[in-house]
Formats: sequence, C-alpha cells, structure tokens
Amino acid sequence: MLGPPLPPDRAQARDPLLDRLRRWQTARTWARLIREAEALWHVDVRILHRLAAMELGQLLEEVPPRMRRRVNEWLKRFHTATRLH
Repeated sequence: MLGPPLPPDRAQARDPLLDRLRRWQTARTWARLIREAEALWHVDVRILHRLAAMELGQLLEEVPPRMRRRVNEWLKRFHTATRLH
C-alpha cells in the first residue's frame, strides 16, 4: 500500500517527506477501518455483530506487520478496544 512504483530513472529521487506522508495516511486508514468495524458491535442486531466480527478479523489479518505499530498509535487516538500484536 505504498503507491505505484516509480519508474527506474526516478526511483532514487523519491521524496522522504512524501514517503512519510504515505505511511501516515496508510496507518490512519487501517485504524479507521478497524474503528468502523468495532462500531458495528454497538448496533443491537446479531447479523451486524457477525459481520463486524468477520470484518474485524479480516482487517487484523491484512494489516502488514511493519505497519502495526503505527496503526496501534491511531487505534489509541480513536479510543478503540482493538490493538494489534
């Protein structure tokens, strides 16, 4: 999820600031998806609880290991119960 690869002649010219911004946006997006899945738990409908559990489980499996620390920081800011290990 780091965006499209740069052409070989521009690969060395990557802007570190843009890379940091991309990582920040990606981590925040993962955390927001997890927060939304958690929010379904507060709805009083069993089918939505089942859907939330499936969605949350899938999201937890899909977060890349190298992003987990950053995603956890966002999860804390969003006051979610979920934390990645």
